[in-house]
Amino acid sequence: MFTDVQAVLFDLDGTLIDSAPDLAAAADAMRTARGLPSLPFSVYRPMAGAGARGMLGVAFGISPEHPDFLALREEFFCNYERCMTQRTRIFDGVPSVLAKLVQQGLKWGVVTNKSERFTLPLTRSMPLFDSANVIVSGDTTPFSKPHPAPLLEAAKRLAVQPERCVYVGDDERDIVAGLAADMATVAVTYGYLGQQTDTSKWGAHASINCVNDLLGLLKIPV
Repeated sequence: MFTDVQAVLFDLDGTLIDSAPDLAAAADAMRTARGLPSLPFSVYRPMAGAGARGMLGVAFGISPEHPDFLALREEFFCNYERCMTQRTRIFDGVPSVLAKLVQQGLKWGVVTNKSERFTLPLTRSMPLFDSANVIVSGDTTPFSKPHPAPLLEAAKRLAVQPERCVYVGDDERDIVAGLAADMATVAVTYGYLGQQTDTSKWGAHASINCVNDLLGLLKIPV
């Protein structure tokens, strides 16, 4: 259990929301536009946490080193921008957990590697984020996770010491960043990497199989 917590910060994709269907649709549309057969959603989903890099890797088998990667990435971004609120959903239990955090007087917010180009329109379209005290995107600071700078920026904006914050995420980069920022860390196993990766090796202070388990770590009645 964590004590003296004043704020809880969350990763976005794979932690609070399931954006994999829209990410996959944006990439798969690029395949079909080129006369290639559509791929099943199941092959895209495990790589959703890696964003454009992951989706383009699945769709075309390319890496960021490929000479066409930047052009394809921008095409993917434009596709995703048009559809990013069509299929994305909130993970079960998230609204009630966030409501309980607010009821307990805890601040909460988002720290994501998603750029502001997508983070702000997406969160503004979902009432879930109306009570968020801070939202830090991947390009809010000069660095993105696993660098601790975005988390430290969030703590600064909340006027909360980092050691009084808990950071919750579904990617090893989240835990690395949280530890570097001197925050308590929680790895979630229901995100995109849980089934493919041994999250116990990330070094998080705790792990949860569903978001409701977070309340027990914070000693908040379910």
